Parts: sequence; structure tokens; C-alpha cells
Amino acid sequence: MGADDALELMNQLLWNSMMVAAPVLIAALAVGLLISVLQVATQLQEMTLSYVPKLGISALVLIALGPWMIHRITHFAMTTIQLIPSLG
Repeated sequence: MGADDALELMNQLLWNSMMVAAPVLIAALAVGLLISVLQVATQLQEMTLSYVPKLGISALVLIALGPWMIHRITHFAMTTIQLIPSLG
């Protein structure tokens, strides 16, 4: 395995990690921003008001997109494992 192959494998790893984590992070960011605007407008500074909706939306996104995430991770793992015999 040359340096180019190792860099390509690392690139695929980072890209897959970003694709799997992005939906949850974007949803939590959007809900957090919405709650923050609501808190500023109403001057209600309660800490749990921001954590509970973020936790809930993160759970919903994980439930909705969980099968896709698992498929993407297992496909990458299987591809990487199948690449092992050609390394030597």
C-alpha cells in the first residue's frame, strides 16, 4: 500500500464520518438556533429549554436516519476489510 492509497482511504474515512454525523449535527444546530432566538425574544433564560429540544430532535433524526447511517458505515467497513488481502 502506497502513500496515495493510504491517503485515499483516510479521505474516504473522513468523508463517511462527516456524512454520517452531519444530519444530527445540522438538526441540533437548527433547533438550538431557533430556541436561542425564542429565548432572546421572550427573555426567558432557562438552560433546560435549550437542551431538551436538541436531545429530542437528535433522537428523532437518529431513529429516522439510523438505518442509512448503519448501512453507510458497514459498507465502508466491508470495503476496507475486503481491501486487506491486496495490501501484502
